[in-house]
Amino acid sequence: MRLRFPAVVLVALALAATACGDDDTSDTTAAAGGGGCAIDQLELVTEGTLTIATGEPAFPPWVEDDDPASKRGFEAAVAYAVAGEMGFSDDQVTWVRTSFDDVIAPGPKDFDFNLQQFSITPDRQEVVDFSDPYYTTTQALVAFAGSEVASVTSVAELAGYRLGASIGSTSFDFIEEVIQPDEDAAVYDSNANAKSALEAGQVDALVFDLPTAYFITAVEIPEATIVGQLVAPEAQADQLGLLFAKGNSLVSCVNAALGTLRADGTLDDLAEQWLAQEGDIPTLSP
Repeated sequence: MRLRFPAVVLVALALAATACGDDDTSDTTAAAGGGGCAIDQLELVTEGTLTIATGEPAFPPWVEDDDPASKRGFEAAVAYAVAGEMGFSDDQVTWVRTSFDDVIAPGPKDFDFNLQQFSITPDRQEVVDFSDPYYTTTQALVAFAGSEVASVTSVAELAGYRLGASIGSTSFDFIEEVIQPDEDAAVYDSNANAKSALEAGQVDALVFDLPTAYFITAVEIPEATIVGQLVAPEAQADQLGLLFAKGNSLVSCVNAALGTLRADGTLDDLAEQWLAQEGDIPTLSP
């Protein structure tokens, strides 16, 4: 009997030590949803595999040649950088495709995280979770060179023009909430449809995030130009985050990976490689 009592005491002490461990260990465990960030401790859609989602199709400069597995394009490269920092090899990464609207709806997801230029907004955060930002961009106005709207120098001047953007995008929100044009903004299911509307003369100009505007004017509508970046005192910077199902415990581990990639300059280097363009784009005054 004398041997049993010390054993009970030791067990109790061990439990107490576990419960009252140092703050760093406690915080890490809580942040990761009760587990660490080793691959075998992660709650993944498929055990041992990081399942990443992107759009169908995925466009440059975010994904080159609609092939995220090539690691070419900013978001494709960021995805593999995050995966590598978390300990996944390239062959432990698999891709699925999703539509923009389905992803920002509530409910379970068939991916661990999604990167598809999702801006972090309060409305979306009610039904999905986001990582810390991996890129911050501005909105930009695209119009045909030589058109009347191409000569504007301020956001206020845009009120009298017909403007368009993709549905559910922060570009559309910028038109509605900041520009507030006299005519309701035209809304399109995709950037491709918005581009067709500009070519058909249905709108005077389109609003895109700046990297997409670069691609549109360089490749898809070379006759068009970026009139300027759009900023306003009341408009916050457009921050892009990796998207997760609500309550996903993976967020903290991904944020740790992003923090390392930000601190060592990897995110800046990838942005410089894939998103930086020659020439300065003017900023339209409010």
